[in-house]
Amino acid sequence: MSTKARLQGQLTRSRGFLEKILADFKTPQEWTHQVHPKANHALWVTGHLTTVDNFFTSLVAPEKAKDLPGYNEKFGMGSQPVADATAYPATDELLRNFRERRETLMGVLDGMTDEQLAEKMPPGSPEFFTDKASAFELAAWHEGMHSGQATIARRALGKKPLIGGAPD
Repeated sequence: MSTKARLQGQLTRSRGFLEKILADFKTPQEWTHQVHPKANHALWVTGHLTTVDNFFTSLVAPEKAKDLPGYNEKFGMGSQPVADATAYPATDELLRNFRERRETLMGVLDGMTDEQLAEKMPPGSPEFFTDKASAFELAAWHEGMHSGQATIARRALGKKPLIGGAPD
């Protein structure tokens, strides 16, 4: 299997799982439910992954990055979630950007060869990126971590497990 095909599979599976988790959040209270006052809620996770996909896009295809006013302040690294849904963009807008930024990132990946994925990252990139493929690897891994946070909030709201799980 090629590097590109492996990355496409990882990104598709991680997003598919998270989409199933997010489908169960309906009300502003559910979207901003925190299992602990400092925990990330589903609304923050969605916005955060939007900014991260946009950042990764800016590293490998800067011309495809998008200006998302206010997103870095609300969802960027170091931001703190708040339980007030009105402090964030509307859920429909947030989900539109969330999906569009992943679609763009996937489009960038689709247009790359394995040789391009093996290229070094541009100067100024965070040192933990070893090559362009590593940006896509981190996108999948990072999404898995935040999916775990969203699924904990989901389960705390009384939703049944998506996969297996002990009976109630």
